[in-house]
Amino acid sequence: MHDNKRIATRCIHAGQSPDPTTGAIMTPIYQTSTYAQPSPGVFKGEYDYSRSANPTRTALEANLASLEGGKHGITFSSGLAALDAVMHLLSSGDHVVLCDDVYGGTYRQLNTIFRQFGIDFTRVDMTDLDATRDAFTDKTKLVWMETPTNPMLKVIDIEAVAALGKEKGALVAVDNTFATPLLQSPLKLGADIVSHSCTKYIGGHSDVVGGALIVSDDELGQRLRYIQNSVGAVPAPMDCFLLLRSTKTLHVRVERHCQNARKIADWLADNGKVERVFYPGREDHPQHAVAAKQMSDFGGMITAHLKGGIEQSRKFLESLEVISLAESLGGVESLIEHPAIMTHSSVDKDAREALGITDGLIRLSVGIEDVDDLIGDLDQALGRI
Repeated sequence: MHDNKRIATRCIHAGQSPDPTTGAIMTPIYQTSTYAQPSPGVFKGEYDYSRSANPTRTALEANLASLEGGKHGITFSSGLAALDAVMHLLSSGDHVVLCDDVYGGTYRQLNTIFRQFGIDFTRVDMTDLDATRDAFTDKTKLVWMETPTNPMLKVIDIEAVAALGKEKGALVAVDNTFATPLLQSPLKLGADIVSHSCTKYIGGHSDVVGGALIVSDDELGQRLRYIQNSVGAVPAPMDCFLLLRSTKTLHVRVERHCQNARKIADWLADNGKVERVFYPGREDHPQHAVAAKQMSDFGGMITAHLKGGIEQSRKFLESLEVISLAESLGGVESLIEHPAIMTHSSVDKDAREALGITDGLIRLSVGIEDVDDLIGDLDQALGRI
């Protein structure tokens, strides 16, 4: 009904209509596990059991599919559950090409869970297309990338890697969590699957955990829906309601995240206690040109190397007053973390350091507070080291 509208309108209306019974504007929370059948095996719509389908979840899945420009949305209880579903498309002996800078939980799942079932993977810097091509084997069935990556904010050319995956006969999945559907459209660039940790920007309020996959291919959508029902890692109706509440403001939140992050990245780059700033919107970012080509704006994530070692980083992080020291990202409040100790501790130390995830590295999720208050907080904390 709303798929021909612009994305800000779809954020608010896609997948949702006023409740036909009462006229309620907000999609009801269908807090039920099962549904009455008028006759054995005869269902009202698609609903017989809430693991298989729930009307609140149906609305969320249609909304997210519309935002990503796909046909099928499949939601999960977490972002890692969404990754797990994609991995269940594979069989023992299959191979995955994985971007080298990736969320620690993604690496952990492939390395300690699926590797024991005979699914192998190769990590590669996907900003290097020749190296990416060389990482494929005759058993490669999946390419998994994040862009921008976590935490180094590398920007991968989705169109180029997707073309390579198609040439090699592998599915291409893009974790679009950092960019959100507002800033980047991987399906339009050739990806087969888009993944989100809905916990982050889609949820946006640090109060719900969730995941989603969006695809356009009907057969792939059916396979993933079958896995969703069979494995059962589905989101609760209340979680789906909270995510629907959040997508209604996604477009205005993301705009403010980007505005604040641009100003803070430039301020940090001019601070003498900061060695280097990584932000895709800055011209000194190694893949700025790629980001400008495939993103409409550059997001709310900043990574920076502070001068000094772990003690300086610890003092800085402990001294912040407005910005909270916490894992996760994408909420309305600003969060900061130390990847080597926190989100990426499951990645081998040598691998972390090769990527630049050192004791001086901090990752900042810029919120939508007043930007001058955020800069003031960073200034006073840096002044203590």
